Amino acid sequence: QVQLVESGGGLVQPGGSLTLSCEASGFTLNAFDVGWFRQAPGKEREAISCINIRGDDTYYADSVKGRFTSSRDNAKNSVYLQLDILEPEDTAVYYCATPGGPHYYHCSGEYFAVWGQGTQVTVSS
Repeated sequence: QVQLVESGGGLVQPGGSLTLSCEASGFTLNAFDVGWFRQAPGKEREAISCINIRGDDTYYADSVKGRFTSSRDNAKNSVYLQLDILEPEDTAVYYCATPGGPHYYHCSGEYFAVWGQGTQVTVSS
C-alpha cells in the first residue's frame, strides 16, 4: 500500500520550533519531489514548500520564507520540514505529498497525487 505518514506536530509557544517528518511506505520517497502543505480551519489549503529529489532546489511560500526549511535524507527515505520562529498564524494541519510523477510541475496541491494524513501544529501561549 502506497502511503505517506507525517509526524512531529504538537503544541508549541510562539517563537518556538518543531521538526516535521514525512516517511513513505510502499514506495521509495527518494524517487520523488515532495511538497509540504497546510490547512487551517476555515481556510484553503496552502502550499508552503516543495523540495526536489536531490534536495538542492526548494520553494517556499512568502508566508514561511526565512522561518521554515525543507530538507531530505534519501538514505532514510525521509523528508523534513523545520519550523522556526513559529507564529499563531502557523496553526494548521500540515501535510506532505508527492506528485503523480517524479517531479512536480508547480508547487501547488493540484499537481500532487499521494498525500499523508496530516499532523497538527498548534502555536499558542
